[in-house]
Amino acid sequence: TSLDFHYKTLMDAFPLEKTPPMAQFFGNAGRQHMKKYGTTKKQFAMVAEKNHRHSANNPYAQFKTVYTLDEILESPSVHEPLTKLQCSPTSDGAAAAIVCSEEFVRKHGLGGQAIEIVGQSMKTDANTVFSATEGEEVMKVIGYDMAKNCAQDVYTQAGLGPNDVNVVELHDCFSCNELITYEALGLAKEGEGGKLIESGNATYGGKYVINPSGGLISKGHPLGATGVAQCAELCWQLRGECGKRQVSNAQVGLQHNLGLGGCCVITMYKKPTEWSHVPPKREVTGALGFAPDAKL
Repeated sequence: TSLDFHYKTLMDAFPLEKTPPMAQFFGNAGRQHMKKYGTTKKQFAMVAEKNHRHSANNPYAQFKTVYTLDEILESPSVHEPLTKLQCSPTSDGAAAAIVCSEEFVRKHGLGGQAIEIVGQSMKTDANTVFSATEGEEVMKVIGYDMAKNCAQDVYTQAGLGPNDVNVVELHDCFSCNELITYEALGLAKEGEGGKLIESGNATYGGKYVINPSGGLISKGHPLGATGVAQCAELCWQLRGECGKRQVSNAQVGLQHNLGLGGCCVITMYKKPTEWSHVPPKREVTGALGFAPDAKL
């Protein structure tokens, strides 16, 4: 299969354990990050604490319980350093997005709700995946290089960079992956993902709000629907429709989605400034779960 070489790289670096295979990939990448950069179990757990806290205001979230950092750390171990509350669950769900041309938007008067894709890229595994330096090979196998290459492509297309981003939905299948991906996307310097989560700059009131939906860890991970659900959340955020989970002054959104084996897609979204004062044509937002108070 497409993962045969990935498994060989994993097993060359770490002995195979009687724990879930995907948890071994991402947990062992976390172990390598800890050894190379001094990242701590607490910092990984802070990612999960944040995402569970964010999901409390998402009506679509699979879980809405807010946990303390100690509760995250003390939940059952899955694969060191990952505990149960740092892993995405088995989920069921669906998502949809309407993609249309600017001509269609203008023709039907939809400018008030249109969000523009200003950059999008898909990359597969880089050559470095199977020839990485000892001590970072599992970090490469889970997609660090393809995410970094993909992000750079998107930033070039959009003429924007990580400092222009306000809100991010990224593939936090496990807490270790979210923290490592901070660095691949340029949201933090290499080796400083732990500093980003500790600084408060990955949540409300900080530089970025990362996974306001609760992410895969708490919103849920319905596989095929995961990426489009990220798109929906970012579109709602850029329209300013998210109520209690709304990111203040959200202008630019960044989406990261991946699959081992390996493929990464990154998309940058922006609310067109020329239509910023145009009211939406529809009366109800889907951001609040189509509740009675969801009228715009």
